[in-house]
Amino acid sequence: MNSSNHRERISVCIVTFNNERTISDALESLFACTRQRPDVFVCDNHSTDRTLAIVRESFPDVHILESPTNEGFSKGNNRVLQQLTSEYHVVMNPDIVLRDDVLQTLSDYLDENPDICMVMPKLLSPDGTEQFTPKRAPSFKYMLGGHLEKYGGIFKKWRDEYTMKGEDLSKPVEIYFCGGCFMFVRTEIFQKVGGFDERYFLYNEDADLTRKVWQHGRVVYYPNAHVVHLWERAYKKNLKYLKIQIESMLKYFWKWRGQPYGNR
Repeated sequence: MNSSNHRERISVCIVTFNNERTISDALESLFACTRQRPDVFVCDNHSTDRTLAIVRESFPDVHILESPTNEGFSKGNNRVLQQLTSEYHVVMNPDIVLRDDVLQTLSDYLDENPDICMVMPKLLSPDGTEQFTPKRAPSFKYMLGGHLEKYGGIFKKWRDEYTMKGEDLSKPVEIYFCGGCFMFVRTEIFQKVGGFDERYFLYNEDADLTRKVWQHGRVVYYPNAHVVHLWERAYKKNLKYLKIQIESMLKYFWKWRGQPYGNR
């Protein structure tokens, strides 16, 4: 590990796969809004568009790790695991845009709350509306609610319960599903739990990581900080992604069957 004089306070990893439309805005906002420059990694899963060319041309200080194949979200993020020397680490999607120095806000919050290991800010759509991403632990009924909420009734009720729509989210609250689009975690804990479980190619690796982190401390939703997320629920539009999502959910349930949640 580097000496503390050369240690970056915050590191950021963005896994890319054909993200030429969004990667520039993501990186520009990251550097423009962050006073204390983070150590930024782009782990590319064999993009065939101009994603890497854009990063190389416009962001020469970004570390690029290329994969000869599409390894998936978990493996992509874990490629930096042993290289991190930061105090805090950010897992960030290439469709995230910062509007202010959210990294400073979140690092200050964790500085003040040593029992919290990971935090998720509020996610907003470009029009300013809040995205109610899942915050409870996954379950079969919540999975059904996510796919069938358009039919209303019990399915809509389950979806709303899953995303904690009936609760007061104006204050920090403990969560059991920290979405992978933007996770702010203590680097030491991220490394201690072994990063993401690479058996998940895509989907539920974030729920799995949240559960592992809970064994070391609290995970919290922090509404006093926010990022903009250009969210697309791909599994609702593409049968391939739906299949991957269901497979990942089954892996999650099998892995954690019968085990208590958290460190209590």
